[in-house]
Amino acid sequence: MHYFERLSETAFLASNHTGGAWNTEEQHIAPALGLLAHAIETDRDQRREDRPTIGRLSYDILGTLPIGVVDTSVRTLRPGRTIELVEATLSHDGRAAVVARAWLMQSFETQPFHATPFSTIAAPEDMPAWDATTVWPGGFIESADVRRDQIEPGRASFWVRTPVDLVAGEPVSAVARTAGLLDIANGMTTRISPADAAFPNLDLTVHLFAEPHGEWVGFDTNVSFGASGIGLTHSVVSDVRGPIGTSSQILTVRPATR
Repeated sequence: MHYFERLSETAFLASNHTGGAWNTEEQHIAPALGLLAHAIETDRDQRREDRPTIGRLSYDILGTLPIGVVDTSVRTLRPGRTIELVEATLSHDGRAAVVARAWLMQSFETQPFHATPFSTIAAPEDMPAWDATTVWPGGFIESADVRRDQIEPGRASFWVRTPVDLVAGEPVSAVARTAGLLDIANGMTTRISPADAAFPNLDLTVHLFAEPHGEWVGFDTNVSFGASGIGLTHSVVSDVRGPIGTSSQILTVRPATR
């Protein structure tokens, strides 16, 4: 099973496992974000002998993607030996749908200073399984294994993993695999029912202070709605060792028309 199959150096075919939650005929953006991270890392590996770390990934979602062929392109905006800014674009039929910018940073040995005040969440085995398809349709949601501790509407901690490969037959880094799950956060603890309002995100930015390990991605998530149609989903992101970064998504909140 896979989300994407490589057709050429830059072209990929999306599978039905990418099916969206707001529209099942379109891609859920989560796997696409992972694909762009993979494209950035693959391009980096072709250009550099050393292995810088991705410290930040910032995605702007410009439009929707059908479940079909997509194309990637990567360019360097700010070259450097220790710090580099790279931009990647995901397109369909010549139309850009997602643009990602990544800060690549040289690694240093800072284990003696490793610490964070972010709170840990309960381990995956200590949370009950939750069937996200009771709220959301689509192939991507069906592919996710979710364990969740729901505190209140718009507030939960949860773990997500998937048995589906990001790209068929290709090794994928832990960062790219994690990036391919981050966008699920906006739907895992809804403040209101999707039948009452749409609240898709326009972006996603993740900052990582540690490289992820293991198959599970943990979230400590808060969803906030303002009074003028804008919302925010903010998460502390973890692996099974503890917090590794944060992720934020700005939402456009649109009440359903009856």
